[in-house]
This record gives sequence, structure tokens and C-alpha cells, in this order.
Amino acid sequence: MYVCPECAHEWSQESKQATESTDNQRVVCDAYGAVLQDGDTVSVIKDLKIKGSSSMVKIGTKVKNIRLVDGDHDIDCKIDGIGAMQLKSEFVKKA
Repeated sequence: MYVCPECAHEWSQESKQATESTDNQRVVCDAYGAVLQDGDTVSVIKDLKIKGSSSMVKIGTKVKNIRLVDGDHDIDCKIDGIGAMQLKSEFVKKA
């Protein structure tokens, strides 16, 4: 049995292992709280300037087949007419 030193809550080793396996899963949500998964289609909710370029990703642009990655920009995708880039999940909504 495990005991919390602050509140004296007790739990068994089996429940601790189940909690650890669910805690390792990273959940990425869009701007409205919908959970995103690999392969989803999203749309951009804000005009995004591309650093080092004069082009922009316009509001409403649909991005198909996203891939979730670790880091500050957590969506890796390919946008038609622009190419491969990374987006932050706070600037997209699930379509």
C-alpha cells in the first residue's frame, strides 16, 4: 500500500500503475477544447504570418491529415500552396 504524506490517502500498487499509464498520454486540444488526434482535419481560426516570408495562412484554411508532435508548436502538417509547417493548437479548430 502507498500512503500520501500530506492527506494520508492510501492506494494499492495496481491502481498506481494504471494511473501512470493514463498520465503518459498527451492530450492536445484545439482552441475550443476539442481533442485532436493524428489524421484529423482542422481549420485555421486566425490569419497567421509566416516568419521569414511575405505570405500568410488565411483564416478558414483547411489542413488535412495533421500529425501531433511534442514541443511548442504541437501540430505538424502540410498546407496546400505553402508546404510543410508547424502550427500551435490554439490557432486551429477541429473540422
